[in-house]
Amino acid sequence: MDASALTRGLLFLSLAVTGVPGNIAVIFAFLSLAYQERLSPADAIVLHLAIVNLANLSVRCVLEVLASFSVYVFDDSSCKAVIFLYRTSRSLSIWLTFVLSAYQCLSVSPPGSRRASARALLGRSLCVVFLVLWLINASMSAAPLLFAVATRNDSKLSPNAINVEFCFLSFPSRLARDANGAAQVGRDVVPMALMAGASVLLLVFLRRRQATARSGSLAERRAALGVITLVSLYLLFYGVDNSLWVYTLSVPQTLGSSLISDLRIFFSSLYAAVSPVIILVSNTRVSRRAGDALRRCQPHGHIDHRT
Repeated sequence: MDASALTRGLLFLSLAVTGVPGNIAVIFAFLSLAYQERLSPADAIVLHLAIVNLANLSVRCVLEVLASFSVYVFDDSSCKAVIFLYRTSRSLSIWLTFVLSAYQCLSVSPPGSRRASARALLGRSLCVVFLVLWLINASMSAAPLLFAVATRNDSKLSPNAINVEFCFLSFPSRLARDANGAAQVGRDVVPMALMAGASVLLLVFLRRRQATARSGSLAERRAALGVITLVSLYLLFYGVDNSLWVYTLSVPQTLGSSLISDLRIFFSSLYAAVSPVIILVSNTRVSRRAGDALRRCQPHGHIDHRT
């Protein structure tokens, strides 16, 4: 094994080792909280986001580690399923972050205002919002179901294929590849622009409340700053991801190396691995329950010191 493959495998392994337990801890904490009380809409959005991020890391990072160590266990069908699930969970993560930023922006509105009414409507309609997002993003991720092939099936490749290390996306024409790529970029850029706008509005609303001596509770400010941090990281990591994707589409032939694809996946998965830390820091109730869960998982013996 060469040094580049080893480095690649260790990097993706580090994402899986840190991100998977972190998202599991967040999910367990929210489920434990939901067992005792009704989750707020913001908590329900964050729980859904953690589930999607866990799927993202489990589906893609673990498989990238296997591919780095030359463990190829994929045929055409498994390639189609893996890339479809990854793309769906990845895009859902972006849209759920936008929904979270929009809800948090509405949460700092004064009672009785139009924004407060919109927040209440969004909170009541979350199940419908989740269902619509799943349907839209799953339908827009259908290209791998048609064009993904295993790495070993080199005879099936067209000059318009995209190398993702353990699989190829073998498009029938340059037009099909560019159209699919443009749809993917648009699906990412739209929610990223919306969440950036919502975060700016959230900062403006917080400054106004501070200026009028209605600064709100500490928990509210922590939650708002947590959402702004999540959005900032999203714009950074997924901005790099989409820039590399545009570069891939601009190359006229199939790349012999999967380096560009690896960098894209690394930056998008980096958000899924880092986000649990931000969620735990910004939500004290969840962090306490996650800490309790981790302590219960630690083996320990009981010694009775009574005499």
